[in-house]
Amino acid sequence: MITVAGLHLKHFISVRDLDRSQIDHLIHRASEIAESGADQEPLKGKILGLLFFEPSTRTRMSFESAMLRLGGSCMNLGGVEVSSMAKGETLADTIRVVSGYADTIVLRHPKVGAARLASEFADVPVINGGDGAGQHPSQTLIDLYTIHQSMPLDGIKIGLIGDLMYGRTTHSLAYALTRYQAEIHAISPKGLGLPDSIKHDLKELGCEIIEHESVEEIIRELDVLYVTRFQRERFPDPAQFFDIAASYRINPTLLEGVRENLILLHPLPRVDEIDPAVDRLPYARYFEQARNGVPVRMAMLLEVMQ
Repeated sequence: MITVAGLHLKHFISVRDLDRSQIDHLIHRASEIAESGADQEPLKGKILGLLFFEPSTRTRMSFESAMLRLGGSCMNLGGVEVSSMAKGETLADTIRVVSGYADTIVLRHPKVGAARLASEFADVPVINGGDGAGQHPSQTLIDLYTIHQSMPLDGIKIGLIGDLMYGRTTHSLAYALTRYQAEIHAISPKGLGLPDSIKHDLKELGCEIIEHESVEEIIRELDVLYVTRFQRERFPDPAQFFDIAASYRINPTLLEGVRENLILLHPLPRVDEIDPAVDRLPYARYFEQARNGVPVRMAMLLEVMQ
């Protein structure tokens, strides 16, 4: 039975809006749900509105699964081309309208700040399902929950590797890790490192980022390696993309001699950045990470809808 008292949060827009006690509470609540499930239908009669203006598999389907498991139902906007936004309707007006149809809205949008804007016009809670290169708070909670299953979060040594300039999952996770005094190693080619604005914010929060261009120089010291894909569309030269992607690929040889407790995470989708042979190794936790999306998002929905 789920017994933890709620936080009574109105929206989930950015992980920066959550303090450590709130994050710990959500992780604990997700753990209870994963262990015992929801023995009733606490959200029966409630409707979740899914507004996804970018492609999604895991975020959209896990929110839908979470809502159905809690006894509620879902309403999907569909693609932009079949909505009134194709006629020129503003996001603000769309949110106003959908607020009259749904009890909570999950929004994914290509523009940074779209979810914050939506929360200002919505009459119901808004959950940010990813806004451009900005934030992805539900994914961050899944990441923290998955790490928590293997080790205490305090003081972990974590490597973030891939496109750190545009990768919203790494941005959100880096901010959240400051709550746990983590040692963060940013591993990326020149030009795709964490934005200076984020590095400045993290420093202000007491976290110094240690930057690397090569994963080999740090991988054997890490507790967690968080892999993200390089976005091919960011490279005007296809040859440059393939050269860089190949040099940062995670394979079994690279993992020889790493810490026994190392866990390898990836928000998915995976393209070529992790060799499929790694899937059979004990370090690989990314499919478990994807499954964890259901209990974590169940916990989030209960917080804003009960």
